Amino acid sequence: MVEFIEGPLILMSCVIFILGVLFQIYRFFSLTREKERGILNLELKKQSSPQGLGSRVRAWIKCLKRTIFGTHPVVIGVTCIFHILIFLVPIFLLAHQILFEAAWGIQLWSFCESTSDAFTLLVLLGGLFFLCRRIFLRQVRSITTSYDYLVLLIVLTPFITGFFATHQWFDYRTMIFLHILSGEILLITLPFTRLGHMIFFFLYRFMIGSEYSFARGTRTW
Repeated sequence: MVEFIEGPLILMSCVIFILGVLFQIYRFFSLTREKERGILNLELKKQSSPQGLGSRVRAWIKCLKRTIFGTHPVVIGVTCIFHILIFLVPIFLLAHQILFEAAWGIQLWSFCESTSDAFTLLVLLGGLFFLCRRIFLRQVRSITTSYDYLVLLIVLTPFITGFFATHQWFDYRTMIFLHILSGEILLITLPFTRLGHMIFFFLYRFMIGSEYSFARGTRTW
């Protein structure tokens, strides 16, 4: 079992991840259709003349103030940092770069150890922030289920075990095994659970026309 998890399952989880992402992209286009410009986008288009550029910017700012970007800027700040580092740390971690080079001959720039530690701790602090919100904020706790805690655990476990293994806390072999297994679970579940929003966020925001879109999306559900 250990040999399977540390060998073939790594390749299998990568294949499942890639196929899952492609499937969800296909599903997105099959479940959406072309539509006319949204009211908001039409209004912004009317203001696209040179003299209306300032009005257009003010309209966007006004819209943002009514969304979570304006009402909860701290949450948005933590969320952005958390999601960015979830992608950057695994890709540019020195230990992972060594494995990539040994397996596929791929060599990229990597973080130094102190930077990796700092970014990993920021991810863990971000996870603690989200956990505390779900536990202590009544309006968030009321819509929280065990599924939300499980998703957060799936995301944080690879970072916790990787940090412990790097600094050789507890049994090194056990931490490495748990790190690999948790990373595989994350890859396998990512396209098929709520975690998929980390990948498809920009797809939705640029292609679905709504007040939350980053562009004049022309598709609707």
